[in-house]
Amino acid sequence: MESKSGIFELITPDLGDTDKIELVHWNSKLGDSVQPGQEVLELVTDKACFPMESPVHGRLTQIIKEKGSIVRKGDVLGILELLITE
Repeated sequence: MESKSGIFELITPDLGDTDKIELVHWNSKLGDSVQPGQEVLELVTDKACFPMESPVHGRLTQIIKEKGSIVRKGDVLGILELLITE
């Protein structure tokens, strides 16, 4: 078995036609491990709340956008360090 490490960027998804997307809550802290499907943060628009799930198994190593930040589609919100086992 070979292990490889890498990073995964958590990026603001396309949430439709909206001018304001706010990052309202980080459900994970720096250093926390996350599993695929685990809710990592919450984004809110003027129309709805959007939980953002991790698509990978990793560890939150960097928070780029803090709670309360106004973000746009494509903004990097945080960095996950991942471990791939082959």
